[in-house]
Amino acid sequence: MKNIFELTIPCHFGLEAPLKREITDLGYDVSKVEDGRVYLEGDAEAIVRSNISLRTAERVLINIGSFKAESFEELFTKTKELEWENFIPKDARFNVVKASSVKSKLFSPSDIQSIMKKAIVERLKKVYHVDWFEETGLNIPIRVFIHKDEVSIGLDTTGDSLHKRGYRKLTAKAPIAENLAAALLMLTPWKGDRILVDPFCGSGTFPIEAALMAANIAPGMNRGFNAESWTHIIDRREWKEVREEAREMVNLDIETNIQGYDIDEEMIKIARANAKLAGVDKLIHFQRKGVEELSSPKKYGFIITNPPYGERLEDKEKLAPLYKTIAQRYKELDSWSLYMITSYEDAEKAMAMKAEKNRKIYNGMLKTYFYQFPGPKPPKKNSNAAKDI
Repeated sequence: MKNIFELTIPCHFGLEAPLKREITDLGYDVSKVEDGRVYLEGDAEAIVRSNISLRTAERVLINIGSFKAESFEELFTKTKELEWENFIPKDARFNVVKASSVKSKLFSPSDIQSIMKKAIVERLKKVYHVDWFEETGLNIPIRVFIHKDEVSIGLDTTGDSLHKRGYRKLTAKAPIAENLAAALLMLTPWKGDRILVDPFCGSGTFPIEAALMAANIAPGMNRGFNAESWTHIIDRREWKEVREEAREMVNLDIETNIQGYDIDEEMIKIARANAKLAGVDKLIHFQRKGVEELSSPKKYGFIITNPPYGERLEDKEKLAPLYKTIAQRYKELDSWSLYMITSYEDAEKAMAMKAEKNRKIYNGMLKTYFYQFPGPKPPKKNSNAAKDI
């Protein structure tokens, strides 16, 4: 009988919906959704598939337990009660690598980490009948999240965050995370056979993520994960089989019209290099071009972009004219749609345009807005036309 685990999959705040949809598309039932976290139950294969296939997730955690703790004594006692021996072998390296606390009585990350480590050690001492652990074996990182005194503990099966696909060796000054870009693309009606232009492409994240989606390339197919060495939990064959299946589903013979522009020639070189590493360079056209040159005779295209939003005071003065230019160029494009993420709060005012939707998204600690200006839908292709002829 297969072991069933409760899994926690964190994501950017405000982007739980696309992650939930991804999990459902993989064939798993979502058990709960909270701010920045989606939960499901699954076996070892679910852990593997989630790591390799999810585009919008940050990591995949195996839930060890949850409980209420309002004091460090309570935290120690209840942590010690959990069956850590089911997950941590005698020689494993284990540490509480991350502790975060929101609206809770216990708020010191370093103290939380230290006390929980001691509690786990005390538990395993009795189970393994030893007084000291060499910790020379498997690496098993532990993450803790405390919200309103409710403690949730998980094993990190992922390692480096899932946004690190492995293709972005070089970046722009303020690059958008790969998983955030993928989630925003999923919030639009764009599909692989439609035109997509990013006039501020920087290191190429939006065009590359779009191309990966169009070619059905699993984002984690070519990277490693913490849990690949956890053979006491996940058989190595699971990783091999899911990767082989993912490779079989790749389709690079598709026709795409994905374009990335940037005013900086160096950024264009970086974007091209990153696209090549991702294996999608043939599906994207990168070109040095300013937003003021944006035009197209074609209809029903998409502008999906992350324009500058002025981190420095001197840059903020240039923002209003820049966003006015974005609006002017967009208005010249017949039947196109515009989707834009920015922290610039006066974007609509500068553009003299009111977004149909404005979604608030937290990019780390930075509050951003995803402005949505959807254009008309293209006419449906008449599938019976050929028959009629």
